[in-house]
Amino acid sequence: MIQSQIFPKTPDHMDQINYPRAGQNADDKTRVAVLLALSLSHGINDLVQSMVAAIYPLLRTSFSLDFGQIGLITLAFQLTASLLQPFVGLYTDRRAMPYALPAGMAFTLAGLLLLSVAPNFASLVIAASLIGVGSSVFHPEASRLARLASGGQHGLAQSVFQVGGNAGAAMGPLAAALIVSPFGQKSLGWLALLPMCGIMILILIGRWHTGRIAAAKINRRPARMALALPRAKVTASIVVLLALIFSKYFYLATMSNYYTFYLIDKFHLPVPTAQIFLFLFFASATLGTIAGGPIGDRIGRRNVILGSILGVLPVTLALPYANLFFTGVLSVAAGAILSSAFPAIIVYAQELLPGKVGAIAGLFYGFAFGMGGLGAAVLGRLSDLTSVGFVFQLSAFLPAIGLLAFFLPKIDPGRLAMLE
Repeated sequence: MIQSQIFPKTPDHMDQINYPRAGQNADDKTRVAVLLALSLSHGINDLVQSMVAAIYPLLRTSFSLDFGQIGLITLAFQLTASLLQPFVGLYTDRRAMPYALPAGMAFTLAGLLLLSVAPNFASLVIAASLIGVGSSVFHPEASRLARLASGGQHGLAQSVFQVGGNAGAAMGPLAAALIVSPFGQKSLGWLALLPMCGIMILILIGRWHTGRIAAAKINRRPARMALALPRAKVTASIVVLLALIFSKYFYLATMSNYYTFYLIDKFHLPVPTAQIFLFLFFASATLGTIAGGPIGDRIGRRNVILGSILGVLPVTLALPYANLFFTGVLSVAAGAILSSAFPAIIVYAQELLPGKVGAIAGLFYGFAFGMGGLGAAVLGRLSDLTSVGFVFQLSAFLPAIGLLAFFLPKIDPGRLAMLE
Protein backbone atom coordinates (compact mmCIF):
# COMPACT_ATOMS: atom_id res chain seq x y z
CA MET A 1 0.00 0.00 0.00
CA ILE A 2 2.84 2.38 0.86
CA GLN A 3 4.63 1.47 -2.34
CA SER A 4 1.63 2.22 -4.52
CA GLN A 5 1.23 5.64 -2.92
CA ILE A 6 4.84 6.59 -3.60
CA PHE A 7 5.01 5.24 -7.14
CA PRO A 8 1.44 4.58 -8.32
CA LYS A 9 0.92 2.71 -11.54
CA THR A 10 0.02 5.37 -14.05
CA PRO A 11 -2.13 4.99 -17.18
CA ASP A 12 0.30 6.64 -19.58
CA HIS A 13 1.74 5.12 -22.72
CA MET A 14 4.85 3.03 -22.26
CA ASP A 15 6.11 3.72 -25.75
CA GLN A 16 9.34 5.64 -25.17
CA ILE A 17 8.76 8.09 -28.01
CA ASN A 18 5.27 9.15 -26.92
CA TYR A 19 6.25 11.26 -23.94
CA PRO A 20 3.54 13.32 -22.24
CA ARG A 21 4.15 17.02 -22.00
CA ALA A 22 4.81 18.74 -18.67
CA GLY A 23 1.59 19.63 -16.85
CA GLN A 24 -0.55 17.65 -19.30
CA ASN A 25 -1.44 14.75 -17.02
CA ALA A 26 -2.49 14.39 -13.39
CA ASP A 27 0.51 12.23 -12.50
CA ASP A 28 3.12 15.01 -12.76
CA LYS A 29 3.87 14.59 -9.04
CA THR A 30 4.53 10.91 -9.63
CA ARG A 31 7.02 11.76 -12.38
CA VAL A 32 8.79 14.20 -10.08
CA ALA A 33 8.99 11.49 -7.40
CA VAL A 34 10.42 9.04 -9.93
CA LEU A 35 13.00 11.57 -11.16
CA LEU A 36 14.08 12.37 -7.62
CA ALA A 37 14.30 8.68 -6.74
CA LEU A 38 16.39 8.00 -9.85
CA SER A 39 18.61 10.95 -8.98
CA LEU A 40 19.06 9.70 -5.41
CA SER A 41 19.94 6.18 -6.54
CA HIS A 42 22.30 7.68 -9.14
CA GLY A 43 23.97 9.52 -6.27
CA ILE A 44 24.44 6.29 -4.33
CA ASN A 45 25.88 4.53 -7.36
CA ASP A 46 28.34 7.32 -8.16
CA LEU A 47 29.29 7.90 -4.52
CA VAL A 48 30.62 4.35 -4.42
CA GLN A 49 32.43 4.88 -7.74
CA SER A 50 34.11 8.12 -6.73
CA MET A 51 35.08 6.82 -3.33
CA VAL A 52 37.15 4.11 -5.02
CA ALA A 53 39.28 6.78 -6.68
CA ALA A 54 39.33 8.90 -3.52
CA ILE A 55 40.90 6.10 -1.44
CA TYR A 56 43.72 5.52 -3.92
CA PRO A 57 46.26 7.18 -1.58
CA LEU A 58 45.20 4.75 1.17
CA LEU A 59 45.33 1.74 -1.17
CA ARG A 60 48.66 2.85 -2.58
CA THR A 61 50.17 2.86 0.89
CA SER A 62 48.45 -0.33 2.11
CA PHE A 63 49.27 -2.41 -0.97
CA SER A 64 52.47 -0.62 -2.14
CA LEU A 65 50.92 0.24 -5.51
CA ASP A 66 52.54 2.34 -8.21
CA PHE A 67 50.64 4.77 -10.44
CA GLY A 68 50.43 2.18 -13.21
CA GLN A 69 48.62 -0.26 -10.92
CA ILE A 70 46.26 2.50 -9.77
CA GLY A 71 45.50 3.20 -13.42
CA LEU A 72 44.79 -0.51 -14.00
CA ILE A 73 42.27 -0.58 -11.14
CA THR A 74 40.47 2.34 -12.75
CA LEU A 75 40.75 0.71 -16.16
CA ALA A 76 39.12 -2.49 -14.80
CA PHE A 77 36.22 -0.47 -13.45
CA GLN A 78 35.83 1.71 -16.52
CA LEU A 79 36.00 -1.16 -19.02
CA THR A 80 33.34 -3.23 -17.26
CA ALA A 81 31.27 -0.08 -16.87
CA SER A 82 31.65 0.88 -20.53
CA LEU A 83 31.59 -2.27 -22.66
CA LEU A 84 28.21 -3.52 -21.46
CA GLN A 85 26.33 -0.22 -21.43
CA PRO A 86 25.42 0.12 -25.15
CA PHE A 87 24.16 -3.47 -25.21
CA VAL A 88 22.09 -2.98 -22.05
CA GLY A 89 20.58 0.19 -23.53
CA LEU A 90 19.85 -1.42 -26.89
CA TYR A 91 18.24 -4.43 -25.23
CA THR A 92 16.02 -2.43 -22.88
CA ASP A 93 14.88 -0.20 -25.75
CA ARG A 94 13.39 -3.33 -27.29
CA ARG A 95 12.41 -5.31 -24.20
CA ALA A 96 11.63 -3.64 -20.90
CA MET A 97 13.32 -5.00 -17.76
CA PRO A 98 11.67 -3.25 -14.80
CA TYR A 99 13.95 -4.80 -12.20
CA ALA A 100 17.26 -4.44 -14.01
CA LEU A 101 18.12 -1.41 -11.86
CA PRO A 102 18.06 -3.15 -8.44
CA ALA A 103 20.02 -6.04 -9.98
CA GLY A 104 22.68 -3.56 -11.12
CA MET A 105 22.85 -1.99 -7.67
CA ALA A 106 23.37 -5.48 -6.20
CA PHE A 107 26.61 -5.76 -8.23
CA THR A 108 27.71 -2.40 -6.79
CA LEU A 109 26.99 -3.68 -3.28
CA ALA A 110 29.01 -6.85 -3.90
CA GLY A 111 31.96 -4.84 -5.22
CA LEU A 112 31.95 -2.51 -2.23
CA LEU A 113 31.86 -5.39 0.26
CA LEU A 114 34.75 -7.11 -1.52
CA LEU A 115 36.72 -3.87 -1.56
CA SER A 116 36.34 -3.58 2.22
CA VAL A 117 38.09 -6.93 2.79
CA ALA A 118 40.31 -7.19 -0.31
CA PRO A 119 43.65 -8.80 0.68
CA ASN A 120 45.68 -8.14 -2.49
CA PHE A 121 45.88 -6.24 -5.78
CA ALA A 122 43.96 -8.88 -7.78
CA SER A 123 40.97 -8.67 -5.43
CA LEU A 124 41.01 -4.89 -5.73
CA VAL A 125 40.71 -5.27 -9.51
CA ILE A 126 37.82 -7.75 -9.14
CA ALA A 127 36.01 -5.44 -6.70
CA ALA A 128 36.39 -2.49 -9.07
CA SER A 129 35.09 -4.67 -11.93
CA LEU A 130 31.96 -5.62 -9.97
CA ILE A 131 31.24 -1.96 -9.26
CA GLY A 132 31.72 -1.31 -12.98
CA VAL A 133 29.19 -4.00 -13.93
CA GLY A 134 26.68 -2.36 -11.60
CA SER A 135 27.20 0.96 -13.36
CA SER A 136 26.89 -0.62 -16.79
CA VAL A 137 23.40 -1.84 -15.93
CA PHE A 138 22.34 1.24 -14.00
CA HIS A 139 23.18 4.17 -16.26
CA PRO A 140 21.47 3.41 -19.61
CA GLU A 141 18.31 2.04 -18.02
CA ALA A 142 18.03 4.79 -15.41
CA SER A 143 18.67 7.45 -18.05
CA ARG A 144 15.92 5.97 -20.22
CA LEU A 145 13.47 5.99 -17.32
CA ALA A 146 14.41 9.59 -16.54
CA ARG A 147 13.38 10.54 -20.08
CA LEU A 148 10.20 8.49 -19.70
CA ALA A 149 9.34 10.51 -16.59
CA SER A 150 10.41 13.85 -18.11
CA GLY A 151 7.00 15.09 -19.20
CA GLY A 152 8.67 16.43 -22.35
CA GLN A 153 11.34 18.47 -20.51
CA HIS A 154 14.15 16.19 -21.57
CA GLY A 155 17.07 18.45 -20.71
CA LEU A 156 15.71 19.20 -17.25
CA ALA A 157 15.09 15.49 -16.61
CA GLN A 158 18.65 14.61 -17.61
CA SER A 159 20.01 17.33 -15.34
CA VAL A 160 17.93 16.14 -12.38
CA PHE A 161 19.07 12.58 -13.02
CA GLN A 162 22.72 13.46 -13.54
CA VAL A 163 22.95 15.93 -10.67
CA GLY A 164 22.34 13.05 -8.31
CA GLY A 165 25.32 11.26 -9.79
CA ASN A 166 27.50 14.35 -9.54
CA ALA A 167 26.41 14.96 -5.95
CA GLY A 168 27.26 11.37 -5.12
CA ALA A 169 30.62 11.74 -6.87
CA ALA A 170 31.27 14.83 -4.77
CA MET A 171 30.36 13.03 -1.55
CA GLY A 172 32.66 10.10 -2.30
CA PRO A 173 35.91 11.94 -1.50
CA LEU A 174 34.24 13.51 1.54
CA ALA A 175 33.22 10.06 2.81
CA ALA A 176 36.76 8.86 2.15
CA ALA A 177 38.21 11.77 4.13
CA LEU A 178 35.80 11.50 7.08
CA ILE A 179 35.32 7.73 7.31
CA VAL A 180 37.80 5.63 5.33
CA SER A 181 41.01 7.59 5.97
CA PRO A 182 40.58 7.64 9.78
CA PHE A 183 39.18 4.10 10.17
CA GLY A 184 40.84 2.18 7.33
CA GLN A 185 39.81 -0.09 4.50
CA LYS A 186 37.33 -2.19 6.51
CA SER A 187 35.21 0.88 7.22
CA LEU A 188 34.04 0.62 3.59
CA GLY A 189 31.75 -2.14 4.83
CA TRP A 190 29.80 0.40 6.89
CA LEU A 191 28.93 2.22 3.69
CA ALA A 192 27.25 -0.89 2.28
CA LEU A 193 24.04 0.43 3.83
CA LEU A 194 23.86 2.98 1.02
CA PRO A 195 23.56 0.52 -1.92
CA MET A 196 21.18 -1.56 0.22
CA CYS A 197 18.92 1.49 0.45
CA GLY A 198 19.43 2.04 -3.28
CA ILE A 199 18.18 -1.46 -4.03
CA MET A 200 14.97 -0.82 -2.09
CA ILE A 201 14.39 2.50 -3.88
CA LEU A 202 14.96 0.89 -7.28
CA ILE A 203 12.53 -1.93 -6.49
CA LEU A 204 9.85 0.75 -6.02
CA ILE A 205 10.81 2.32 -9.36
CA GLY A 206 10.57 -1.16 -10.90
CA ARG A 207 6.99 -1.39 -9.66
CA TRP A 208 6.19 1.98 -11.26
CA HIS A 209 7.84 0.87 -14.48
CA THR A 210 5.83 -2.35 -14.47
CA GLY A 211 2.65 -0.27 -14.27
CA ARG A 212 3.77 1.78 -17.28
CA ILE A 213 4.39 -1.40 -19.25
CA ALA A 214 0.94 -2.76 -18.42
CA ALA A 215 -0.72 0.52 -19.41
CA ALA A 216 1.23 0.66 -22.66
CA LYS A 217 -0.10 -2.72 -23.77
CA ILE A 218 -3.59 -1.24 -23.55
CA ASN A 219 -3.00 2.30 -24.79
CA ARG A 220 -0.07 1.97 -27.16
CA ARG A 221 -0.18 4.41 -30.07
CA PRO A 222 1.67 3.89 -33.34
CA ALA A 223 5.01 5.66 -33.17
CA ARG A 224 6.10 8.14 -35.82
CA MET A 225 9.86 8.40 -36.04
CA ALA A 226 11.85 10.32 -38.58
CA LEU A 227 15.38 11.61 -38.88
CA ALA A 228 15.48 15.36 -39.22
CA LEU A 229 18.90 15.15 -40.91
CA PRO A 230 20.53 12.94 -43.55
CA ARG A 231 21.95 9.75 -42.11
CA ALA A 232 25.52 10.71 -43.03
CA LYS A 233 25.21 13.99 -41.13
CA VAL A 234 23.72 12.22 -38.13
CA THR A 235 26.62 9.75 -38.13
CA ALA A 236 29.17 12.55 -38.41
CA SER A 237 27.47 14.42 -35.55
CA ILE A 238 27.59 11.35 -33.31
CA VAL A 239 31.32 11.00 -34.07
CA VAL A 240 31.88 14.66 -33.14
CA LEU A 241 29.96 14.21 -29.88
CA LEU A 242 32.05 11.15 -29.04
CA ALA A 243 35.21 13.18 -29.70
CA LEU A 244 33.93 15.78 -27.23
CA ILE A 245 33.28 13.02 -24.69
CA PHE A 246 36.85 11.84 -25.24
CA SER A 247 38.29 15.27 -24.43
CA LYS A 248 35.99 15.79 -21.46
CA TYR A 249 36.58 12.44 -19.81
CA PHE A 250 40.30 12.25 -20.43
CA TYR A 251 40.55 15.56 -18.61
CA LEU A 252 38.19 14.38 -15.87
CA ALA A 253 40.38 11.27 -15.50
CA THR A 254 43.27 13.61 -14.74
CA MET A 255 41.27 15.42 -12.07
CA SER A 256 39.38 12.55 -10.47
CA ASN A 257 42.32 10.13 -10.25
CA TYR A 258 45.41 12.31 -9.87
CA TYR A 259 44.26 15.68 -8.50
CA THR A 260 44.94 14.62 -4.90
CA PHE A 261 48.42 13.40 -5.84
CA TYR A 262 49.05 16.66 -7.71
CA LEU A 263 48.10 18.72 -4.65
CA ILE A 264 50.15 16.53 -2.32
CA ASP A 265 53.19 16.65 -4.62
CA LYS A 266 53.10 20.35 -5.50
CA PHE A 267 51.72 21.96 -2.34
CA HIS A 268 52.61 19.25 0.25
CA LEU A 269 49.03 18.99 1.48
CA PRO A 270 47.98 16.21 3.86
CA VAL A 271 45.75 13.55 2.30
CA PRO A 272 42.47 14.64 4.01
CA THR A 273 42.97 18.25 2.87
CA ALA A 274 43.67 17.13 -0.71
CA GLN A 275 40.47 15.04 -0.59
CA ILE A 276 38.52 18.15 0.44
CA PHE A 277 39.84 19.92 -2.68
CA LEU A 278 38.67 16.94 -4.75
CA PHE A 279 35.27 17.18 -3.06
CA LEU A 280 35.03 20.85 -4.08
CA PHE A 281 35.84 19.94 -7.67
CA PHE A 282 33.09 17.32 -7.77
CA ALA A 283 30.67 19.68 -6.02
CA SER A 284 31.23 22.30 -8.71
CA ALA A 285 30.58 19.64 -11.33
CA THR A 286 27.20 19.09 -9.66
CA LEU A 287 26.33 22.77 -10.09
CA GLY A 288 27.33 22.65 -13.75
CA THR A 289 25.13 19.63 -14.35
CA ILE A 290 22.14 21.35 -12.72
CA ALA A 291 22.50 24.25 -15.13
CA GLY A 292 23.36 22.40 -18.33
CA GLY A 293 20.07 20.61 -19.03
CA PRO A 294 17.56 23.43 -18.38
CA ILE A 295 19.72 25.96 -20.23
CA GLY A 296 19.86 23.57 -23.17
CA ASP A 297 16.05 23.37 -23.12
CA ARG A 298 15.95 27.18 -23.45
CA ILE A 299 18.84 28.19 -25.73
CA GLY A 300 19.59 24.94 -27.55
CA ARG A 301 21.87 21.99 -26.81
CA ARG A 302 24.47 23.00 -29.39
CA ASN A 303 25.02 26.39 -27.76
CA VAL A 304 25.52 24.80 -24.34
CA ILE A 305 27.95 22.25 -25.77
CA LEU A 306 29.99 24.95 -27.49
CA GLY A 307 30.07 27.21 -24.46
CA SER A 308 31.01 24.42 -22.08
CA ILE A 309 33.71 22.62 -24.00
CA LEU A 310 35.45 25.76 -25.30
CA GLY A 311 34.78 27.92 -22.23
CA VAL A 312 36.79 25.62 -20.01
CA LEU A 313 39.96 25.80 -22.15
CA PRO A 314 41.42 29.03 -20.62
CA VAL A 315 40.75 27.60 -17.16
CA THR A 316 42.55 24.31 -17.77
CA LEU A 317 45.51 26.07 -19.40
CA ALA A 318 45.97 28.34 -16.38
CA LEU A 319 45.47 25.72 -13.64
CA PRO A 320 48.95 24.04 -13.71
CA TYR A 321 50.64 27.40 -13.11
CA ALA A 322 48.41 28.68 -10.28
CA ASN A 323 49.19 28.89 -6.58
CA LEU A 324 47.20 26.83 -4.08
CA PHE A 325 44.34 29.33 -3.70
CA PHE A 326 43.83 29.83 -7.43
CA THR A 327 44.30 26.11 -8.08
CA GLY A 328 41.20 25.59 -5.94
CA VAL A 329 39.32 28.40 -7.68
CA LEU A 330 40.23 27.22 -11.18
CA SER A 331 39.44 23.59 -10.42
CA VAL A 332 35.97 24.63 -9.21
CA ALA A 333 35.45 26.66 -12.39
CA ALA A 334 36.66 23.77 -14.54
CA GLY A 335 34.27 21.32 -12.88
CA ALA A 336 31.26 23.61 -13.28
CA ILE A 337 31.91 24.62 -16.89
CA LEU A 338 32.94 21.21 -18.18
CA SER A 339 30.10 19.29 -16.54
CA SER A 340 27.37 21.49 -17.99
CA ALA A 341 27.94 19.86 -21.38
CA PHE A 342 27.01 16.27 -20.60
CA PRO A 343 23.21 16.60 -20.16
CA ALA A 344 23.12 18.64 -23.38
CA ILE A 345 25.23 16.06 -25.24
CA ILE A 346 23.00 13.17 -24.18
CA VAL A 347 19.74 14.90 -25.12
CA TYR A 348 21.22 16.30 -28.36
CA ALA A 349 22.25 12.78 -29.40
CA GLN A 350 18.82 11.40 -28.47
CA GLU A 351 17.22 14.09 -30.64
CA LEU A 352 19.44 13.04 -33.53
CA LEU A 353 18.19 9.45 -33.21
CA PRO A 354 14.60 9.46 -31.90
CA GLY A 355 13.52 6.12 -30.48
CA LYS A 356 17.03 5.01 -29.47
CA VAL A 357 16.97 6.52 -25.99
CA GLY A 358 18.53 3.65 -24.06
CA ALA A 359 21.02 2.77 -26.77
CA ILE A 360 22.25 6.38 -26.99
CA ALA A 361 22.51 6.66 -23.21
CA GLY A 362 24.40 3.38 -23.06
CA LEU A 363 26.71 4.37 -25.89
CA PHE A 364 27.62 7.74 -24.41
CA TYR A 365 27.84 6.66 -20.78
CA GLY A 366 29.80 3.60 -21.84
CA PHE A 367 32.16 5.57 -24.05
CA ALA A 368 32.60 8.14 -21.28
CA PHE A 369 33.55 5.47 -18.75
CA GLY A 370 35.80 3.75 -21.27
CA MET A 371 37.65 6.97 -22.03
CA GLY A 372 37.91 7.70 -18.34
CA GLY A 373 39.43 4.27 -17.73
CA LEU A 374 41.81 4.51 -20.67
CA GLY A 375 42.77 8.00 -19.57
CA ALA A 376 43.46 6.81 -16.02
CA ALA A 377 45.71 4.00 -17.24
CA VAL A 378 47.58 6.08 -19.83
CA LEU A 379 47.98 9.09 -17.57
CA GLY A 380 49.01 6.91 -14.63
CA ARG A 381 51.78 5.35 -16.69
CA LEU A 382 52.79 8.77 -18.00
CA SER A 383 52.92 10.05 -14.40
CA ASP A 384 55.30 7.23 -13.50
CA LEU A 385 57.55 8.10 -16.47
CA THR A 386 57.44 11.89 -15.98
CA SER A 387 55.51 13.54 -13.14
CA VAL A 388 51.94 14.30 -12.10
CA GLY A 389 52.63 18.00 -12.78
CA PHE A 390 53.59 17.25 -16.39
CA VAL A 391 50.37 15.27 -16.86
CA PHE A 392 48.35 18.27 -15.70
CA GLN A 393 50.20 20.55 -18.13
CA LEU A 394 49.57 18.15 -21.02
CA SER A 395 45.91 17.47 -20.18
CA ALA A 396 45.20 21.21 -20.13
CA PHE A 397 45.09 21.18 -23.95
CA LEU A 398 42.43 18.46 -24.22
CA PRO A 399 39.42 20.85 -24.23
CA ALA A 400 40.77 22.32 -27.50
CA ILE A 401 39.17 19.30 -29.17
CA GLY A 402 35.94 21.15 -28.45
CA LEU A 403 36.51 23.17 -31.62
CA LEU A 404 34.89 20.24 -33.42
CA ALA A 405 31.57 21.32 -31.89
CA PHE A 406 31.31 24.02 -34.57
CA PHE A 407 30.55 21.20 -37.04
CA LEU A 408 27.44 20.12 -35.12
CA PRO A 409 24.26 20.97 -37.05
CA LYS A 410 21.50 23.10 -35.59
CA ILE A 411 18.42 21.00 -34.95
CA ASP A 412 14.95 22.05 -33.92
CA PRO A 413 13.90 20.25 -30.72
CA GLY A 414 10.34 21.44 -31.22
CA ARG A 415 10.07 19.70 -34.55
CA LEU A 416 11.55 16.54 -33.10
CA ALA A 417 8.99 16.65 -30.29
CA MET A 418 6.23 16.78 -32.90
CA LEU A 419 7.69 13.66 -34.51
CA GLU A 420 7.72 11.77 -31.19
